[in-house]
Amino acid sequence: MRTPRPLIAALAAAALLAACGDSKDPQALVASAREYLAKNDHPAAIIQLKNALQADANSAEARFLLGRALLASGDAAGAAVELRKARELKHPDNEVVPLLARAMLAQGQFKPLNDQFDDVRLDDPKAQADLKVTLANAYVARGLPEQVDAAVKAALAAQPDHPGARVLQARLLAGQRDVDGAMKIVDEVIAQFPQDDGAWKFKADLLLAARNDRDGALDAYRKAAGFNPRNLDAHAGALAILFTRNDAAQVKPQLEQLRKVYPKHPQTQYFDAQLAFLERDFKKARETVLALVKVTPDNVRVLQLAGAVELQAGSPLQAETYLARALQLAPNLPLARRLLTQAYLRSGQGDKALETIGPALKAPGADAVTFALAAEAHLLAGNVKEATDYFSRAAKLNPADIRSRSAVALADISRGNVADGFEQLEALAAEDKTGTIADMALISAHLMRREFDAALKAIAGLEKKQPDKPLAHHLRGRVQLALNQPDAARASFEQALKLDPVYFPAAAALAALDLADKKTDAARARFQGILAKDAKNVPALLALAELSARTGGSKDEVGKLLADAVAAAPDAVRPRLLLIEHHLRNNDTRAATTVAQAGVAAQPNSAELLDALGRVQVAANDHQQALATFNKLASLQPQAAQPHLRVAGVQLAMKNEAAARQSLERALKITPNLVAAQQQLIALDMAAKKPEAALATARTVQKQRPGEPVGFVFEGDIHAAQRNFDAAAGAYRTALAKAPNESETAVKLHSSLRAAKKTAEAERFSAGWMKDHPKDARFLFHLGDLALFQRDYAGAEARYRATLEINPDNAIALNNVAWTMARQGKPGALEYAEKANRLAPNQPVFMDTLGYVLSEAGQHERAIEVQQKAVAAQPDTPMYKLTLANIYIKAGRKADAEKTLNELAALGDKFSGQAEVSRLLKSLKES
Repeated sequence: MRTPRPLIAALAAAALLAACGDSKDPQALVASAREYLAKNDHPAAIIQLKNALQADANSAEARFLLGRALLASGDAAGAAVELRKARELKHPDNEVVPLLARAMLAQGQFKPLNDQFDDVRLDDPKAQADLKVTLANAYVARGLPEQVDAAVKAALAAQPDHPGARVLQARLLAGQRDVDGAMKIVDEVIAQFPQDDGAWKFKADLLLAARNDRDGALDAYRKAAGFNPRNLDAHAGALAILFTRNDAAQVKPQLEQLRKVYPKHPQTQYFDAQLAFLERDFKKARETVLALVKVTPDNVRVLQLAGAVELQAGSPLQAETYLARALQLAPNLPLARRLLTQAYLRSGQGDKALETIGPALKAPGADAVTFALAAEAHLLAGNVKEATDYFSRAAKLNPADIRSRSAVALADISRGNVADGFEQLEALAAEDKTGTIADMALISAHLMRREFDAALKAIAGLEKKQPDKPLAHHLRGRVQLALNQPDAARASFEQALKLDPVYFPAAAALAALDLADKKTDAARARFQGILAKDAKNVPALLALAELSARTGGSKDEVGKLLADAVAAAPDAVRPRLLLIEHHLRNNDTRAATTVAQAGVAAQPNSAELLDALGRVQVAANDHQQALATFNKLASLQPQAAQPHLRVAGVQLAMKNEAAARQSLERALKITPNLVAAQQQLIALDMAAKKPEAALATARTVQKQRPGEPVGFVFEGDIHAAQRNFDAAAGAYRTALAKAPNESETAVKLHSSLRAAKKTAEAERFSAGWMKDHPKDARFLFHLGDLALFQRDYAGAEARYRATLEINPDNAIALNNVAWTMARQGKPGALEYAEKANRLAPNQPVFMDTLGYVLSEAGQHERAIEVQQKAVAAQPDTPMYKLTLANIYIKAGRKADAEKTLNELAALGDKFSGQAEVSRLLKSLKES
């Protein structure tokens, strides 16, 4: 007989009511939770325990069990809250403390964990061993090997066969490169505790990292996940290996196991995105990984995958943002570096591609793909010889693929087997219907041999494969420039931009042609055209800023363009650095500080931005803050000497020579041949009147760098400082013999000969040097300075003018020509002074000259305005005030002149120009 439905419903309701009747008994609920925990049904246990705590909030056992269940479910933060409450309610430390320590470890609270529990002693041996193992893992994360060793020994003392402690012992041996010893221990642990997932997981790590045994590692990861399905790292290790096989069918079952235990975990979502990427479902991959970026913005693997997805989706600029951020956080990430190089190549930024791939080329074990990317970057940048070389190196590592076979052909050509080499390349280019590696190699080879017609033919082949891409037209334009066909080149570059209106290399090439034709507005329009299509195009914004700075744009205009670049790419370091440097050049330390602080806040681990912030703080005379910043930089880069050098510079500014010496010694301990540190040590010894110590350092440099001039230049400088000019000249001669074209050394030798009263020898050297180096602007400038010192204004002007013939935009030479002309009363000085100030705006020394020249030209009010700015920029430079007083006198503003002169007189001995101040005050009273 079938039971009527209403009766079934009534029975179910009765059962539910009966269950609810027990729900108010906290002890019964706790007992029920224990049963669920025994079955590893943590969600059900959590519900029962929360109900128990509603009835009795002070149940220490319920708090403890809830913390345990939450920890097992992956909620470490919630677990820590409940476990602390359980401890406050006097639940036994033997049970609470090991779990609380694990919860803190899972949250990354490494130092607080060590500080809080390092001295805690538990009377249960297993609990004590568990705690010490957790403490040891925290010390591992903090990079403190001595403390790790002590914690492991304490754990083993409490429980000699503790599996976690033995695994850590094996980890320490592996860190000392005793792989066999580590493997022996972990195998012993597995033999004694065959279901210990931690041991299996570490064995997998060891097999993978030390022996490259992927199959063995995969098996061990799977065993770890099988014994403990919640071992997230074991699942992740297995999936990482399976993804390297590029076989979605193998990935899916393993990923499904992970989904069962962690359906919404970020790690699961990451692998979901990676699987979608593998199956070329880029829409799903993009949606999933972009959601992950919002949740974990500093996860380098997520950023790397996001970059790869954007690259495949045809968004190289967005890919750049993610990949640059990933590399900033983890500079040794090889895949991110290669992907970022590809992104730069896609967007035509050959120079940035070269800069990015550079570190990978220096790394041991650089592979064929790395060399091939370098080759493509060099070819795009126009470095044909280097491109050919890297193609050949790629071939040696992987002779089977198209890239490497192309390189073999290039090697044949370089060995003189030209016909066969080109025949191979042409065949490969024809064979590869869609790829362009062989085409690029063929173009590279012809350009290397300056066979421009053949190169153009090869470029035509590339164009057939990529009719809708700008690269072929851009390369054709480069060849046409080499053929001195600027009009044809211009047409090619314009065609590249027609196909891709935001293709920066073509716009930059066209802008260069415009500038050569003195069409500044046309050059500016090239970059503005890109920005009209893509307002956040960083290369175009930076190029426009540089162009504006070069052509007399205002500091506000340049600053806005750089700020727009920062806003367009907030994760990019270079735009921020350029904006900081812009503000520093304009003596706006407040603005520079704001930009630097914002950059460090956005990217606290950026060494470049920290260094920039420290330099800004030095410029603002905020030495204590600079010291803190550079010390942070030193802790961020423990193997780098530069931060210690920066610290020493600040300490010297603070007159703490002893501390500066210690910092320099730290730098030299890291890099024993760091010339900048050795130079500062020499300066310290000379200031302390210890020339013998300084000479000892100089001779150390000579031994470290026997073929270089620098150690002998240091020796010459030391002798010159002691006025031993004969010895100085000898050292400089030795330095010059090692670097015969070094202008600075020639200047020092000439100056030493003059100081030694060897005038004839000095003149012979000067004449010989200028005969051999007629375009040496530095030496010409030196001769101008000598003439100026002797008040030979005509001779100085001639030398500075000769400097300008070599370097027309030398702002200092322009300034000095203006000064010497004004001193001679010659017309035309104002043109030179104004150009110097356009090229180097807001520089007090140039403004001082401009103020003087304007006054001499009778433009007194404008002269006063300029000179007041110079004084405001450097109020501690009395000479600028003296110039201002002179201008006031010429302008008939006697009261202003008298006030300024009285301020200078109040300086007393602090200003060496008091005689001139007295003379001017006297003349004012008499007038």
